[in-house]
Amino acid sequence: MQNTAHIIGAGISGLSAAVRLANAGFKVAVHEATHQAGGRCRSYFDGATNLTIDNGNHLLLSGNSHARAYARAIGTEAGLVGPERAQFPFVDIKTGQRWQIDLGDGRWPTWVLDEGRRVPDTGLSDYLKLAPLIWASEETLVGKSIPTEGILYQRLVQPLLLAALNVDPPEGSAGLAGAIVRETLLAGGQACRPLIARDGLSAVLIEPAVTFLQERGHTVQLGHELRSFVSTDGKVTALNFGGEDLIQLGAGDVVVMAVPPRAAASLLPGLKTPTEFRAIVNAHFRFEPPPGSAPILGVIGGIVEWLFAFPNRLSVTISNGDRLVDMPREELAQAIWNDVCEAGGVSGELPPWQIVRERRATFAATPAQNALRPGPVTALKNLFLAGDWTATGLPATIEGSVRSGDRAADLVLAAKGS
Repeated sequence: MQNTAHIIGAGISGLSAAVRLANAGFKVAVHEATHQAGGRCRSYFDGATNLTIDNGNHLLLSGNSHARAYARAIGTEAGLVGPERAQFPFVDIKTGQRWQIDLGDGRWPTWVLDEGRRVPDTGLSDYLKLAPLIWASEETLVGKSIPTEGILYQRLVQPLLLAALNVDPPEGSAGLAGAIVRETLLAGGQACRPLIARDGLSAVLIEPAVTFLQERGHTVQLGHELRSFVSTDGKVTALNFGGEDLIQLGAGDVVVMAVPPRAAASLLPGLKTPTEFRAIVNAHFRFEPPPGSAPILGVIGGIVEWLFAFPNRLSVTISNGDRLVDMPREELAQAIWNDVCEAGGVSGELPPWQIVRERRATFAATPAQNALRPGPVTALKNLFLAGDWTATGLPATIEGSVRSGDRAADLVLAAKGS
């Protein structure tokens, strides 16, 4: 008899677990509380701009092996596009200076030896000062591990770690920052080529996964919110979706809970989860990028941090954005557009726009909050956890989400084989 894997939550972590278990021979049933799959990684049609936009501009890198394998499994890896080399243009809108970091396409960070490829006005000794991050513990602060001032920090380290950690880097976990450095800057350009879901996150990472499952006879139920677990003798024996909607589990059935931390703590009383979160602010403008615009541009010295060029659209991302969540929308849109004009070399009145503010976008990647992230195993032996907020060894990223789903699925398979 075929065992069933019930996946609670249809975000990236839940879908990655579902796809992995489906391929391993489980019957899969995905239950999503909302009416749209994808969680914080989703696209939708926006009436203000008359465009399909993403709720956030999520950047992947060529070294994100789990995320790329997930896209490959659902047949959409070709939808992750980017330049052939790991090149990152930057602009300082206060000084007008522009430069490009060229990490090349090798497996070693030889780019730091080439004055023409590294950050202008930096030397090899500046990069060697980042070495303590490589072996730093997760309990250590970034600010206690490396210099958090100077040209290299301002022009590369601060933008990179701010985007990855979603906290002011000095207060972030050095261990989590070190994981990012090891898998990006230290791994050479072959791991750092930027990849963007040009046709939208849902079209590349979400909808194809749902279709993949449904075409193989698995189920994905939206608007199906789990209310509680029923457990006996240390195992989940039933799933209560309210009223008479009770699903009994067979002896070999398993559950992967891939929901946000607040919902997880409600469903599993006593579960330790992060309690502090940080906002991310994204802005989208209906505006045709100038010919030759870089797919992604790092912006120093303004509100904007990263400027993305899409067909018919310019989008920006601002991390650690709590200071902006209550700013009047029109005022914020105009301030961001002013930065976009400076950085992108464009001009004109404020075009049709949309502001998306995710107030609880990620857990705060500080040592204290990182210590609250649970592992995948629970007190119930057929219930496993997934989510970018669980203890993945990475900050809250798409790669971390997929890894958590893969890890939960692998634990299910290991338990089945034991």
